[in-house]
Amino acid sequence: MEPLLSEMKCIRELKRIVFVSLVLMCLLAFVSPDQDYYSLLGISKEATSREIRQAFKKLALKLHPDKNQNDPEAHDNFLKINRAYEVLKDEDLRKKYDKYGEKGLEDHQEGGRYESWHFYRYDFGIYDDDPEIVTLDRGEFDAAVTSGELWFINFYSPRCSHCHDLAPTWREFAKEMDGLLRIGAVNCGDNRMLCRMKGINSYPSLYVFKTGMNPVKYYGDRSKESLMSFAMQFVQSTVTEFWAGNFVSAVEAAFASGVGWLITFCAEQGDCLTSPTRLKLAGMLEGLVNVGWMDCATQGELCESLDISSSTTAYFPPGATLTNKEKGGVLFLTSLDTREIYLEVMKHLPDSKMISASTLKDHLAHHRWLIFFQFGQNSKSEAHDLKKLGFLLKAESIQVGRFDCLTAPKTCNDLYVYEPRVVVFKGRGLEDYEIHHGKKILYDIVAFAKESVNSHVITLGPQNFPGKEKEPWLVDFFAPWCPPCRALLPELRKASKQLYGQLKFGTLDCTLHEGICNMHNIRAYPTTVVFNQSNTHEYEGHHSAEQILEFIEDLMNPSVVSLTPETFNELVKKRKANEIWVVDFYAPWCGPCQALMPEWKRMARLVNGLISVGSVDCQKHFSLCHQENVQGYPEIRLFPQKSVSSYQSYSYNGWHRDAHSLRRWALGYLPQVSLDLTPQSFTDKVLNGKDHWVIDFYAPWCGPCQNFAPEFEILAKTVKGKLKAGKVDCQAHAHICRSAEIRAYPTVKFYPYLGTKKNAVGEHIDSLDVKTIAEKLTAKVEEIKNKRKKSSRNKDEL
Repeated sequence: MEPLLSEMKCIRELKRIVFVSLVLMCLLAFVSPDQDYYSLLGISKEATSREIRQAFKKLALKLHPDKNQNDPEAHDNFLKINRAYEVLKDEDLRKKYDKYGEKGLEDHQEGGRYESWHFYRYDFGIYDDDPEIVTLDRGEFDAAVTSGELWFINFYSPRCSHCHDLAPTWREFAKEMDGLLRIGAVNCGDNRMLCRMKGINSYPSLYVFKTGMNPVKYYGDRSKESLMSFAMQFVQSTVTEFWAGNFVSAVEAAFASGVGWLITFCAEQGDCLTSPTRLKLAGMLEGLVNVGWMDCATQGELCESLDISSSTTAYFPPGATLTNKEKGGVLFLTSLDTREIYLEVMKHLPDSKMISASTLKDHLAHHRWLIFFQFGQNSKSEAHDLKKLGFLLKAESIQVGRFDCLTAPKTCNDLYVYEPRVVVFKGRGLEDYEIHHGKKILYDIVAFAKESVNSHVITLGPQNFPGKEKEPWLVDFFAPWCPPCRALLPELRKASKQLYGQLKFGTLDCTLHEGICNMHNIRAYPTTVVFNQSNTHEYEGHHSAEQILEFIEDLMNPSVVSLTPETFNELVKKRKANEIWVVDFYAPWCGPCQALMPEWKRMARLVNGLISVGSVDCQKHFSLCHQENVQGYPEIRLFPQKSVSSYQSYSYNGWHRDAHSLRRWALGYLPQVSLDLTPQSFTDKVLNGKDHWVIDFYAPWCGPCQNFAPEFEILAKTVKGKLKAGKVDCQAHAHICRSAEIRAYPTVKFYPYLGTKKNAVGEHIDSLDVKTIAEKLTAKVEEIKNKRKKSSRNKDEL
């Protein structure tokens, strides 16, 4: 007996060693992958989408098999960089790769196809090298078009010949309009979802965007002049023409409100700024400086009184003395170039208000502020364009200021500001603030400020990091250099507005607070965790507010049952005869398991009330998984309604593990509620019977019919008791379908009983959405019932 016990102990130990070895192998695969995608493309982990495209294009032109036909490894080498590009250009795949390595990408095996060398040379990344054109991705688009600036955006496809024909004109147009409005480009080949959401169905599509205005599509010819004429319609700026009667009053009124004037005096001698140039300057300086002009040929006395003898342009700052220009600081400009004049005037505009340490607290107590924290008063804190912030944020009641950290280092340290930063304070004191981690360009800062003051996301550190005893928090652990992290922040702000009062939101910079991140085992960025007292829950979904809200909803009302050996036995093995369970056997260290989890929870919500959904942690409950003969992770099994036959289950072998594919598979095991109809039963029960019927006309070879089949069973179950449901196989019973005038599969028709034999054609239901069909049918049945009641009352009265 003793040798037998010893042998069993050895077997158990061997199993434990094998399990631990598998875990270590998986972790090693994560830590030391064979090929690092960033290294393959020669980029850093903080590379932007544009930098990723530029790096890939450079390598593609060098390594493409078309250019290396004598190299037998050229194809395989190109596949590697192509795979790296396909993953890193996609925000969600990039996050999975950063966190789990290639293990997290097993459900996304793309990168096996590539284009010709000619495509990468001439069609790929059309505008990536044009500084005047902003190439927008999905994560940047909303911030850009809601910033308050005027945008003209070209939605294009790299395969579209008309898009390539437009490109040289679009570049010239961008240079001509630089500073007056933003010129953008969206590659719909890389941003299909964004383009679909915006209703783009042809290329190139050109749209003007401005906050508070619906997008306006351009339909004219694609010449530079026509594009400029169209764009200028949306530049809501004016140039004031001065004469003796309005000059002094208009200028002094502007001075009183703190706004200066840029005035062009047109005389016989010298060159005068043209009307289009003046209008363009008015647009570029909107909200900061008024623009006007004076014709000295008709206003000779006025020009003479101002000592103007030849054409000139002058900037009069607020408070300038018109009759003593030297004393008033008037700036005379000799250039006729729009951009040069703009830059010279912007240079002379004052910086935003400097706030002292002693007054900072009072400033922030009841007002919203966007503050540039700088180190030294002489440090360059604001680019010229950023002087527009006060005007662009005025509608949100956000004031703009500066703070010198060298005068009060403790204040900056308490705010975790250790280098020049832009910070938004939300009007509730020093504690309620958020640090900007995006691009230091105007549209990005404006979008951040508007989002931040209206959201409930705050910056966290050791002093205010949530403890176990406090209310629930969602904390985003991130690194400022990480592009997916920056893309997630606007989505967190949206979600925080929906969950205000239920959940607090905060962000923690792991490059500053490494100790806290290590304490919570943060291995990749961004990592989003919900802390609910002693419980923690990591978010694994896509970077969208909708899915974050779904995740929180699932925490509050769990859709997936976490099964133990005891509950698995009680709920699954001893389930009721009419119950169906689907169970995910997983290991927490397994990348594909982590990728599946958000889809699994989403699927559970989709089948709620029809099928029970559970999960088993095989690391925690190894003996149960061994007993169930689970060979790999994740293992998805369905346990059908019980029959006389012995215990059985069905494994999911589908390629796609998204919520809708899993739902379709699981619903296929629901017992059939509808009736399969033959020509005889269709005539007897449907046409001659006294019940209302809903019929699914289908063909067994039809893919959409196969997808709709489980949906129809849900419909049959939903309307049970009100009307009956049947199915007709149009391949086997073509005569029925001809008489019903079926022209496409699947087709749903309603056959109401109105007291006489029904028409074989029936009533067509123009939808395949179960909820919509059920609502329509319920309404129709209720209408028939009410008519019968009314008819019956009328008979009684007679």
